[in-house]
Amino acid sequence: MNLDGKKAVVAEVAEVASSAYSAVAAEYRGLSVSDMTELRVAARKENVYLRVIRNTLAKRAVEGTDFACMQEGMTGPLVFGFSTEDPGAVARVMSDFAKENDKLEVKMVSLGGKLLATSDLEKLAKMPTKDQAIGILMGTMKAPIEKFVRTLVAPTSKMVRTLAAVRDAKEAA
Repeated sequence: MNLDGKKAVVAEVAEVASSAYSAVAAEYRGLSVSDMTELRVAARKENVYLRVIRNTLAKRAVEGTDFACMQEGMTGPLVFGFSTEDPGAVARVMSDFAKENDKLEVKMVSLGGKLLATSDLEKLAKMPTKDQAIGILMGTMKAPIEKFVRTLVAPTSKMVRTLAAVRDAKEAA
């Protein structure tokens, strides 16, 4: 690859890294081409940017971004995944793929400018998506109002049930 090609790759990765929420770097040594294709397809479905890039170029690309903390661990053949829409998306993709293929070994996990332990990958993968988080929040906000309305309606409905029982008793007599 010539110098212009390298600059283009660094610029592309730097642009993605500057707007990404989280990143995962994994060693892919021993994976077949079909396995890597499966990983790329899974990443594309989750809107995860996945790229195999030389470590020297990756170090330059993440310089000045939240993922500069990953520079020291960039050794060996690594595939980099950046999550641009949902912080947990890249962790879900890598975690699910690593369960099926033991040759993919997660080396680094970064979220919000901090390098996390690789054991935190599962915690990041279990984070709710934006839609799920909004649903949880709305359910939490709606619960007290529902309980209040049920409390207001309870005396009226109890009275109606009592009158219905009295009516049924008189009809039966």
